[in-house]
Amino acid sequence: MRSPRLRPLLVPALLCALAVVAAGPTDAADDGDTEVSAQVMRLYEDAALATRRYEAGRQEAEAQRARARRFEELLDRERQEIAVLHHDLGRIARSQYRDGGGLPLTAQIIFADDFGELMRGQHVFSRTTVALNNAVDKSRRAEARLAADEAKATAVRRRLERRSAELAALKQDIEQKLEEARWQLQGQADASVAAGACRGAVRLDQPRQAPAGAWVTPVAVYELSAGFGSGGSRWANGHTGQDFAVPIGTPVRAVGAGRVVKVSCGGPFGIEVVIEHPGGYYTQYAHLAAVTVDQGDAVEVGQWIGQSGTSGNSTGPHLHFEVRVTPETGSAVDPVSWLAARGVPLG
Repeated sequence: MRSPRLRPLLVPALLCALAVVAAGPTDAADDGDTEVSAQVMRLYEDAALATRRYEAGRQEAEAQRARARRFEELLDRERQEIAVLHHDLGRIARSQYRDGGGLPLTAQIIFADDFGELMRGQHVFSRTTVALNNAVDKSRRAEARLAADEAKATAVRRRLERRSAELAALKQDIEQKLEEARWQLQGQADASVAAGACRGAVRLDQPRQAPAGAWVTPVAVYELSAGFGSGGSRWANGHTGQDFAVPIGTPVRAVGAGRVVKVSCGGPFGIEVVIEHPGGYYTQYAHLAAVTVDQGDAVEVGQWIGQSGTSGNSTGPHLHFEVRVTPETGSAVDPVSWLAARGVPLG
C-alpha cells in the first residue's frame, strides 16, 4: 500500500518534469517525424536523379534533331547538284542538236565536210553524256542514302522526344510530391515552434563526404539573400547574419567541426542550432524545419545538422546563418568575411 505522504511530493515533481519537456528538446523524434524528414531527403535524391535523366534525354534528342537537320541540308545539296547535272545534260543535248542542225547522225556523216572532225565531236559528246549520266546516278544513290539516314535519324529523334516527355512527366510528379512533403515537414516545425518544444533529433542517413578543407558553406547550393547589417522592418539594429535562399528540407551542414551547444524552438529564430567551434567562435543555423543533432553532440565539418525551413520570424524558406563570439544573440560578426578568411568565399 502506497504511503499518502508521497502524493504532495509527486505533484510538484510532475509539474517540474512537464516544464522541462516543454522548454527543451525531446530525446528523439517520433517515427512519423523521422519518416517525413527521410521522405523529403529521398525525394530530393529522386528529383535530382530525374532531373539529370531528363536533361540527358533532352540533350540526346537535341543532338539527334541536329543530326537530322544536317542530313536534310545534305539532301537539299544533292538535289541541287542533280538539278545542275540535268541542266548540263539538257544544255549539251541542245548544243549538239544545234550543231547538227537537227539532222540524224547518218545525214550528218553524208553532208560532213570533215568526217574525222565530226566523229571526234560525236565521241566527245558521247563521253560527256556518259560522264554526266554517271554523275546523276551517283548523286541519286547519294540522295537515296541520305534520305534513308534522315528517316532513321528522325525516327530516333521522335523516340527520344517521347522518352523526354515521359521523363519530364516523371520529374514533375516527383517535384510535386517533394513540394507536398516539404510543407508537411514545415507543418511539423510550425507545430513545434507553437508548442515551444522541439521534437528531438531526426537521425538521417547521410552520404559519407570528404570536405576539401576544414570549413564549408552551410548549404551546398544556394542563392544569397539578406546580408549582414542590411536594414529592414524585421530587424531593429540591422540584420545579424547572412541569409541563404534554399527550399524547405535542404540539408544544412556544420560549417566546421565543433560541439552543439544549443537546440531550441520558438522565438524569432524558430528552430535553431548553435555550434561552438575551436577558437572561440559560434555558428547559428536558424529557421529550420528539423534538426538532426542533439545538444552536446560532436559534429564534423560538413555534417548534416538539420533541414532548412521557414520557422519563426521568416517571410519565406531560407537559412539564417550567423557567426558569433558568444553562443547568444547580440555578438554577431560578418559571416561572409569570416568564412572568406577560412577559405570559403560565398558566390
